[in-house]
Amino acid sequence: MSVAWRRSKIEPAHQDLSIAMQCRLLSISRSSYYYTPVPETDETLALMTVIDETFMEYPWYGSRQMARHLRRLGHAIGRRRVRRLMAKMGLAAIYQRPRTSDPHPEHRIYPYLLRNLEITRPNHVWCADVTYLPMRRGFLYLVAIMDWASRKVLAWRLSNTMDAGFCVEALEEALARFGKPDIFNTDQGSQFTSNAFTGVCAQPRSRSAWTAGDAGWTMSSSNGSGGL
Repeated sequence: MSVAWRRSKIEPAHQDLSIAMQCRLLSISRSSYYYTPVPETDETLALMTVIDETFMEYPWYGSRQMARHLRRLGHAIGRRRVRRLMAKMGLAAIYQRPRTSDPHPEHRIYPYLLRNLEITRPNHVWCADVTYLPMRRGFLYLVAIMDWASRKVLAWRLSNTMDAGFCVEALEEALARFGKPDIFNTDQGSQFTSNAFTGVCAQPRSRSAWTAGDAGWTMSSSNGSGGL
């Protein structure tokens, strides 16, 4: 519950509980109860107008680029202040993000098996997903394999490319350490439907039903696995 909501529950005229006691019970400080928000100064409002106008022209500017731009215009301002003002205005840089779940047109699409399924034990269902970590120059891609019931991360890998190799490495580690699940659920990203990834399950030790449907465990595919 937010501080504002808890502050609204304090009753200054309460007969038995002082304001200090009510603050302790609601886990807020007395200073936050008495705090009155200070409106932005005219100077800051003018600066926010400049930020808004600049963002309309350069919507890919983040706080770092915006701070540099404002300093070129003669404003003495640091990145932290720009970041605070942009967050207050609801401005976030617009740029093309990596597409981590594109299916391959020639790869098999697996059915979704989790609808109305009650998952109550470890190794019943695993899931995997790929996300990206923005860096100063480019991205790193993170794959994580999780047990659905326990939410335990079984294995993970980082890569600077979106090939299937780092996903295969994570899968092999998870299988070696924790055995095999009954169902493995992923999205339809080409990394997970590739021959390299599904081929791991054709090895005798994994007894996968991905390739033959005659043993072990089954591949489930969805628009999003919910793994990350």
